[in-house]
Amino acid sequence: MVPLLSLALALALLAAPARACDTALLLLMDVSNSIDVGEYRLQTDGLADALEDPEIAQAMLEGQVALSVVQWSGPDDQAVSLPWTRMRTPADLAAFAARARAMRRAFRLSDTAPAEALTFALAHMAQAPPCARRIVDISGDGMANAGGEVRGLPARAERQQVTINGLAIEGMGVAVTTFYRRALITRDGFVITARGHREYPEAIRRKILREVSRIFGKAR
Repeated sequence: MVPLLSLALALALLAAPARACDTALLLLMDVSNSIDVGEYRLQTDGLADALEDPEIAQAMLEGQVALSVVQWSGPDDQAVSLPWTRMRTPADLAAFAARARAMRRAFRLSDTAPAEALTFALAHMAQAPPCARRIVDISGDGMANAGGEVRGLPARAERQQVTINGLAIEGMGVAVTTFYRRALITRDGFVITARGHREYPEAIRRKILREVSRIFGKAR
């Protein structure tokens, strides 16, 4: 016989309304030819570390955030590496972080085609759980050298009520940041700059925290 206390707890959980999803966050990770083995590992470890950050973990669990990861490169190179997953419990978040850390690279020796990456992302966003906000988070270390025209994609995202943010990985100067800001993000989006791949882990942490904490005015 089930103890009365355990039965009461089970009934209470069944009766409790499901918590709403605050944010559907799609992480678009650049794995084009300019990303070497070590830089790819910095990206996957940096993402996993960010998800394990206590402040981010708390915000994700409180908001019941839905996450997915897509790797992108050339015009025909987009792959869902981690499907949509709701962060309902600490175990959900820990498992997702572990899968991100162990994620295999999807493409090698390929070009950089952000237009196709964003087109794929907007289609994949349609499969996300119903959430109050929908955000595409595109990161990369170069401008387009293949594929279609990015013009019009931010406006298309806005019509679909999707925000596009960017994480630009710079070598020298601000060319990638400028490209992301002028061509890729939506009017309500923002760009964070990492000075080289070694700054990526801290940049992705700040970026995700800003996205899931509803902080839009300034970077943290």
